[in-house]
Amino acid sequence: MARYTESMEELIRRLGKFPGVGPKSAERMAFYILHSSGQDVEALTQAISKVKKSTGFCKQCNNLSEGDLCAICKDPGRDHTLICVVEEPKDIIAIEKGSHFRGIYHVLLGALSPLDGIGPDDLKIKELISRIKALGVKEVIIATNSDTEGEATALYLTKVIRSLKVKLTRIAFGVPIGSDLEYADQVTLSRSLAGRRDL
Repeated sequence: MARYTESMEELIRRLGKFPGVGPKSAERMAFYILHSSGQDVEALTQAISKVKKSTGFCKQCNNLSEGDLCAICKDPGRDHTLICVVEEPKDIIAIEKGSHFRGIYHVLLGALSPLDGIGPDDLKIKELISRIKALGVKEVIIATNSDTEGEATALYLTKVIRSLKVKLTRIAFGVPIGSDLEYADQVTLSRSLAGRRDL
């Protein structure tokens, strides 16, 4: 049976470890790298090495940072009494791109998932509680995903934060702009109705 070279097999195997990358995608990526110029491959390896060495997590909010604090936590123009709680750093990027939110964030670095053995102690929940108390936070916006894990996390956070006497809100999930109601699922529609606001 014909096989790739040993180094090609190794590259495909390594690329296949990336989330969402199956065997065929890994194979395509490997061939792309093989056909790329030496300069492009060198630039790619340097970028991977650089991000591994220089990027870490903000000591306050757990966002990605190249120093002790991320740009948002360092920004004196942000409202530090308003915290938006998200699961991952990529969620901050999504919110920053699509809104005019001027508060700060707290990244949990995951969501509750008992089936995967992820409990409250595995997330940055204690750190969130400490920040709420230390900063004199007035409102906490829970912006976890609308999947089972995200909902379980939001429910748990609600129970824990409610005793701190701060305003607690949950982002509304609704029908995307430009889509037809007939194509929206029942959960999305009911969330849209529940999250309605005054006009």
